[in-house]
Amino acid sequence: MKKIEAIIRPEKFQALRDKLSDIGIAGLTVTEVAGTGKQKGQTGVFRGTTYEIKLLPKIKVEMVIDATKLDETVSLITETCSTGNIGDGKIFVYPVEDSIRIRTGEHGKQAVH
Repeated sequence: MKKIEAIIRPEKFQALRDKLSDIGIAGLTVTEVAGTGKQKGQTGVFRGTTYEIKLLPKIKVEMVIDATKLDETVSLITETCSTGNIGDGKIFVYPVEDSIRIRTGEHGKQAVH
């Protein structure tokens, strides 16, 4: 099993969720986060005063999947969330040793689905 953690633009989330569902991935954890990378934030003006926003809003989408679906899922995330501009986000992949469903005690793949 693999854990995928994708940091994406907020406006891309609904399309990503729909496409993940289409390939059978329904279990997601979604968190509103803020961060900065190569974008380095942005500058704004409020009532004539210039200010700098150092952290930009992002969405973190986490899922645990069967390792056989890894390449398909990463490609889907990349295609769906790419605008070709700085700030599209990142994808991180981690190995998952085990998964346990608390309610039933099931382990492994059965606990993920």
